[in-house]
Amino acid sequence: MHTEINDPEVAIRAAMAGALVVEQSFGRGASRVPKQGDDFATEVDIRAEEAIRGVLREHRPRDGVIGEELGSDDGHSDRTWLVDPLCGTRNFASMAGAFSVNVALREGDDVRVAAVAEPLARRVLWTDGAGAYERRDGGTTRVRPSAESRIIEVNADGAGDDIGPRLVSDVHVRSWMSPRVSASTLVLGWVAAGQRAAYASDGDLRHSVHFAAGIALCRAVGCVVSDLSGGDLSTGDGLLIAADQDTWRQLSAHVRRLRVLS
Repeated sequence: MHTEINDPEVAIRAAMAGALVVEQSFGRGASRVPKQGDDFATEVDIRAEEAIRGVLREHRPRDGVIGEELGSDDGHSDRTWLVDPLCGTRNFASMAGAFSVNVALREGDDVRVAAVAEPLARRVLWTDGAGAYERRDGGTTRVRPSAESRIIEVNADGAGDDIGPRLVSDVHVRSWMSPRVSASTLVLGWVAAGQRAAYASDGDLRHSVHFAAGIALCRAVGCVVSDLSGGDLSTGDGLLIAADQDTWRQLSAHVRRLRVLS
């Protein structure tokens, strides 16, 4: 019999299980598994997801699971775990750049509980819906957003990404903030923890296994979260997250200007 634990702890343990696989495999030349186009997974992505699912099966056997690599398992409740076992696979495979392990719990249409593990930093950012926290070296501290870094992250990872490249190339944006393209949704956790000022991406990201955990973290700490037009994320019109209202207002203005010019 396992000891009953709450949902945030399940998310943390699941993310940590995946992160341990990733950390132990880093730099060991993982074999690649081709996907669509030039995209790929590695055997580490798959083993990390298996480790995460093992934790979920132990503690929440009735819940459904949707995983980036191993697909969907229907549950016996309205609860579904969204699993991205290695976000930033190309960074991981090249041994350079950001990557994370993302686990989020969707109940109905709501995601409040989530964990984002950063394997090489050996930390987990997590939320219970009321706040967001960092667990590192057995200790827990609360995290808060801040625009002090003056860095915005954008999504420019694929051929279809549009607003990210426009923001990076725009002289007005670069005179206001320093844009970065880290190519991992770990950066949403960085926004929640005050390491980045904002994030922008186009695309339909609703209930994405990549983005769900990071969005939940940002909402829990009071970041401004919207689609690219300033509306609700339910529109599917991209994602705009900022540490505070003023940063969101300025970034939103840049996005509107660039979209008019397109």
